[in-house]
Amino acid sequence: MKIVVLAGGLSTERAVSLVTGTGICRSLRERGHRAILVDLFLGVEEVPEDPEALFDAEDGLCPDAKIESTAPDLEAVRRSRKDQGPQVFGPNVLELCRRADIVFLGLHGQDGEDGRVQAALELLGVPYTGSGYLASGAALDKAVAKRVMVAEGIPTPKWGMLEYGPEDACRLARELPMPCVIKCTTGGSSLGVFLPEDRAELQDALMNVRQFGGEILWEERIYGRELTVAVLGDRALPAVETTPAGKDFDYAAKYQKGGAREVCPAPLTETEAAAAGELALRAHKALGLQVYSRTDMILDKDGKLWCLEANSLPGMTPTSFVPQEAAAVGMSYAELCEEIVRLSLHIKRR
Repeated sequence: MKIVVLAGGLSTERAVSLVTGTGICRSLRERGHRAILVDLFLGVEEVPEDPEALFDAEDGLCPDAKIESTAPDLEAVRRSRKDQGPQVFGPNVLELCRRADIVFLGLHGQDGEDGRVQAALELLGVPYTGSGYLASGAALDKAVAKRVMVAEGIPTPKWGMLEYGPEDACRLARELPMPCVIKCTTGGSSLGVFLPEDRAELQDALMNVRQFGGEILWEERIYGRELTVAVLGDRALPAVETTPAGKDFDYAAKYQKGGAREVCPAPLTETEAAAAGELALRAHKALGLQVYSRTDMILDKDGKLWCLEANSLPGMTPTSFVPQEAAAVGMSYAELCEEIVRLSLHIKRR
């Protein structure tokens, strides 16, 4: 099968996406597929006279990708594109996608999880993996997702939208309930998420979150055990419990060695494990997600589960949560990638 693995782009999660895409591409090639990795924004500058030949390129055009402790310099990425074009799709990206049997979306964050790439592929009649454009956009926008969860009776922490200028940060820091979380509505990989411990840190958070752009919300902070549960097809996989090595489970803790302790399956009672799986399935269905997703939640000291958010394109590096959960039920990383392709090909898009 000819497969384009679409990764990279201009998201703050670009590096995570490239590592995800590289792992997926190499695994699919090991299974006999003609898979290539294509960077959404940078594209492929030089295409042979017969573009089909690219699907047999050495190592599937995979870059030497790695995740640093800080987010990538997106302005440097913009400058590195030869045509200096502003388009989301780089040179020859759509042409190569049209030649594929399916596009495996290894994207993260905006321009990947917000539904716009899915919509473009759908208009072109190109099959792709995962959820459709409407559900993807709803899940990425934390405010929209919160409204859906509240409407569906899914337990989620109290929250509210914030509209303010820099001059209002001091006042808001006095007025907002504590403890709370400050988030930009479209961030991922814990980028744009702040966990202030006091009102001075809250004021700093209100100022710093603005650099991520978009809308901002506050959320009641629930203390407890941090769990994440994947859904694959119509079943929930075993939960992962994460315990950050430092104070918070931030970008560095997620992707740097030793940043967090992860246990899969999480040490839960049978009742707790079943409840976590059911909550993930409820969030998945409420948001209209398809094929696979991952829902983050908190189990508080009273044994109540709180849904934080659902991810339509969760991390798929070989050591990410979803592959860990699949491994817990006997599914290898390559088998997981193939199963996502298989399930996606059975979806009838609008």
